[in-house]
Amino acid sequence: MRIDKDSSAERRHAVTHTSIVGAAINLVLSVVKIIAGVFGHSQSLVADGIHSLSDLLSDALVLLAGRRASQGPDHDHPYGYARYETVATLVLGLLLVAVAVGIAWDSIERLFQPAALLRPEPLTLLAALASILVKEWLYWWTLGYAKRVKSDLLRANAWHHRSDAVSSVVVLIGIAGTMAGLVYLDAIAAVVVAIMIAKIGWEVGWEAINELVDTGLESERLSAVKDTIRSVGGVRDMHMLRTRRYAGQVSADVHVLVDPLVSVSEGHMISLLVEHRLKCEIDEITDVTVHIDPEDDDRFPPPIGLPLRAEATARLASLWSAIPEAGSRERMVFHYLRGKIDIEVHFPLAACQRGGAQVDDLRERLAAAIREEPVFRDVRIFFG
Repeated sequence: MRIDKDSSAERRHAVTHTSIVGAAINLVLSVVKIIAGVFGHSQSLVADGIHSLSDLLSDALVLLAGRRASQGPDHDHPYGYARYETVATLVLGLLLVAVAVGIAWDSIERLFQPAALLRPEPLTLLAALASILVKEWLYWWTLGYAKRVKSDLLRANAWHHRSDAVSSVVVLIGIAGTMAGLVYLDAIAAVVVAIMIAKIGWEVGWEAINELVDTGLESERLSAVKDTIRSVGGVRDMHMLRTRRYAGQVSADVHVLVDPLVSVSEGHMISLLVEHRLKCEIDEITDVTVHIDPEDDDRFPPPIGLPLRAEATARLASLWSAIPEAGSRERMVFHYLRGKIDIEVHFPLAACQRGGAQVDDLRERLAAAIREEPVFRDVRIFFG
């Protein structure tokens, strides 16, 4: 996988910067909310404080995984370390679900024990409101970095911040309702917060799982990829187009059908243009492998088993040993098509001075000689 050094450095900076700032803010918020919840008698605010405390762990996870994922390819990881970011995203999703289960379990137990229900103080309203404003700002700030460097890990962490902001809204409503006389509302708000956290955790984790099992691009994006490939001159058709996601990026490989008689260098040039255009026009794609096909593999099976140049040349030398003119050939080009070999024989220009009839006769004698070998199909001769 080829990664631009500048974008890799930018991604590493984004991960480090957002993680450190997020960790500092989460530390302050979690302490404030837990203290306010304990002294202000709000179960939902304490739960929300624990949620913010879990963000500290997620920020540390993002920081460690992001630094690891930004490393380039090496001997043991020829495709780089981007999957570390995907694994970290999955762990982050599981962490959110685990936190949600713990909060919901405690809150439901209190619902069945009315004496254990808490009566919030006005202080808790201020703490919940402050949490909403700070975490919403942190969500948009982190999401901006995620979009800039195209990082699913940062996007997941941004949604972790958003989940805290939304949960604080629910906490605010629960506290206000309980203070108004609805004694169960604070505990119910804690359960609602847990459900919201679990939903976000599931979505984040499921996206990571899809990446780990190599889920490809959706149909709409695949159509855009196909249109881009077909726009390259020299491309006749394509098949076996495959894509897979990893850490906000996409790798693609495709078989491209070209004219079977183009040169190796022209086929290579077409493949380079396909790769370049995909990387330029499809934002997610960062790695492309193009296989050039002279014919459609779906219609004609690969010519496995046919002799390669050394063996084919030896066979032709034997078949043409009785044709004196064959000894003056300069080079041969083999075309492996439809399960057989077509041969181009190039003679020096002086060899064509005998006249058209003799040239046709030579081609016919060469073609007749190869009919003994089923691996050969046709012969064309060139002079000059």
